[in-house]
Parts: sequence; C-alpha cells; structure tokens
Amino acid sequence: MEQLVINGGKPLRGTVNVNGAKNAALAILPAVILSEGISTIDNLPGIEDIKNLVQIFENLGAQCTFSDKHTLTIDASTVNSRRASYGAVKRIRASYYLLGALLGRFNEAEVAMPGGCNFGQRPIDQHIKGFMALGAKVAINHGMVRLKAEKLVGTNIYLDVVSVGATINIMIAAARAEGTTIIENAAKEPHVVDTANFLNMMGANIKGAGTDLIRISGVNKLFGGSYTIIPDQIEAGTYMIIAAATKGTVRVQNVIPKHMDSLTAKLTEMKCIIKEGEDYIEVFGPERLMPTNVKTMVYPGFPTDLQPQIIALLACAQGTGIVTENVWENRFQYVNELKRLGCNITVEGRVAVVKGPATLSGAEVHAPDLRAGAALVVAGLAAKGTTTIMNAKQINRGYEDIEGKLSGLGADIRKINA
Repeated sequence: MEQLVINGGKPLRGTVNVNGAKNAALAILPAVILSEGISTIDNLPGIEDIKNLVQIFENLGAQCTFSDKHTLTIDASTVNSRRASYGAVKRIRASYYLLGALLGRFNEAEVAMPGGCNFGQRPIDQHIKGFMALGAKVAINHGMVRLKAEKLVGTNIYLDVVSVGATINIMIAAARAEGTTIIENAAKEPHVVDTANFLNMMGANIKGAGTDLIRISGVNKLFGGSYTIIPDQIEAGTYMIIAAATKGTVRVQNVIPKHMDSLTAKLTEMKCIIKEGEDYIEVFGPERLMPTNVKTMVYPGFPTDLQPQIIALLACAQGTGIVTENVWENRFQYVNELKRLGCNITVEGRVAVVKGPATLSGAEVHAPDLRAGAALVVAGLAAKGTTTIMNAKQINRGYEDIEGKLSGLGADIRKINA
C-alpha cells in the first residue's frame, strides 16, 4: 500500500507548476474515439486515471503512443470494439464518456457502470435521458449499460439538474448526430468548454459552451488533430490552499486566474494576500487566518472538488466557518479522518461547522477518496509532528508527483510502499 509521510508545521515557499486538467483530459480522450484519424493531446496530467483510460482505449483497439509523459498520440481508426467491461472501467468515474463516444461513432455502446470515488449517489440518469432523446434504446443488465440506435437524430434536451458529465456526454454523442441538438440548463465548467473546443478542432460544430444553452450541429465525420489541455483548476486550488494553511508564500504557475475566482474570493476573505498575473497566482498566507462561510455550487460557484481542502483550511482559522455542500449529498465521509489530526468539525446533513483554531498534530489517517486525500495533505502539512496517509494511491489519481512538487516548496514529505 502506498503511503505519504509528512512532517508538518513548516511554511512552504516557492513556485509550483500546475499540470493539465484531469477532468478535461478524462472527457477529451474518450471524445477522440469519434474521429477516424490520429489525434495528439498535449499537457495531459501524468496521473493514474489517465494511464487506466489509455489501457481501456487499447482494449477497444485504439493505438496509443506516449511521446513524453504529457503527450499522447491516439489512432482511433483501429477501434474495433464497442464494449468496455467492469474490470476495465471500475477505477474511473469518467469512463461513462465512453458511452457517448462509442454511441456517436458506431451507434452502439456497451460500458459497465462507472467506478471512481465513492462519496454518495452519483446517478447517470441525465446521461441516459439525453441518449434516449437522441434516438438510442437503453438497457441496463448485469451492471452493463447497453445503447443502440439505428441513427442518432438531433433534438432539444433539457437537463433536470445541472450535470457536467451529462452535458459533456450528450455533447460528444450529438457531435455526429443528424441535425441540431440543443442542450438547455447545461453545465458551464471550464472542462465543458475545453471539450467543446477540442471537438470543434476535430471538425464539430458546437456553439454556446460555457453558457447554459449549447447548440450542436451534427457532422458526418470528425478528423484528428493536435490539442493542448487547459490547466487544472482543482490542482491549482489545492496548492493555493496549502500556501494559506502553512502560512507560506507560494506562486502557482500555469493557471487561468479567471477559473480560480471563487476560491480567490474566499482566500481574500480569510485575509490571504493574492497577486495575479497572466498565468499565475501568488498566495501569501497570513499569520492569523479568519473564518468564512462556503457553499459549493456549479461553476462559476465554489467547486465541490475543493470542499474537503477548504474545510482543512478552516480548521486553522481563528473562529467558526460553515461549509454547505450543495452538489453531492454525502461528501463529508472523510471528516473523521481530519478529526484524527485534531480538526473540530461537526456535520449535520449537508452542512459542516468547522471551529478553529485547532491544534493540529500528526497521526495515521486513511484517504477514502481523491479530494479527501488532498485535504489530509493540507492538514498534515499544517500539523506539528508526523502524519502518515494510508491509501495514497487515491491521491495519485488526481495529482501528479504531489510529493515532489511539495518537496520543491520545502515540505518534508515522502512516498513509501508498505
């Protein structure tokens, strides 16, 4: 089992570079299947989820070649299977994008129900609703989702809830449907826009990504090309929070500052000093962090994927902060692990009350999921003494070389296999 061992209590200083966005990459790579050419994707994060997804592509018949750690060339013309089994997809929530991609390319798909982080019900009913509206027949048997259509025909689709996954999945499938598809109440997240930009680069006709109404005019064929993934806003946000938690000074490089506005606003309320450049944000952690209240929302609101990290930060503040989780109904499962480090947190339903300042001290903890693991890193770096994070492979799913990057900022952190 992989473990991260942290000797905390040190202010971190220096510059850290952000990799490409995990959530964008996990949508864009399946979209490659829509084309019958060769695509090269640059600025991929070197994380476990990407490696697992590439293995799935190879099982489907695609030819994949890494020219370096962050650049992948995919020949999708050789894809000859429409089926991705549970054994292949169980580790990746975003495997559901294979449904839209295979359906769009072959008018049929058979993909196991997705895996990934376990923090409550994460249904794909809006995805299914969209596929059915496009003309697909749907069957779910023995844990497999089976889609089949004589042809896909554009239509109007209103999402009952704002869903990033459903927005992207329907957009992928509709890119090669006949006629025009309109998605109303669409998600606006940066990786929705990035996926639309990638599809347009391949020859799709998509307008309105980044608004709540997306119009897709279907095309007969998509072609390969080259594309660079946007920076990862969640990785960037995690390092910004770490700077504040350790009372350090960290310049987070290779970011799009506009994507970070909701976090920047909260850190400013907590008395951090923030300086922004064209592609960087510098965070100066104060001696006395002040509390704030946070409500997770769809973009451009505060992202749910930074909720665990901000709770760890609030434990270091001089007073009481309240965090309301409006996206997932059971995302506080990790709280008991933070309590082992000394955090004072009370959870009632979707609301967490965090009382600070806590006297954080190192302990052995377990990472139940990716972002919860990141929160334990935040708290471990702020705590005095040694923190050992078990099941660190969860963190590797979303953060490339986190121990190396933090060591470069002066952290005493190392990965071990036990």
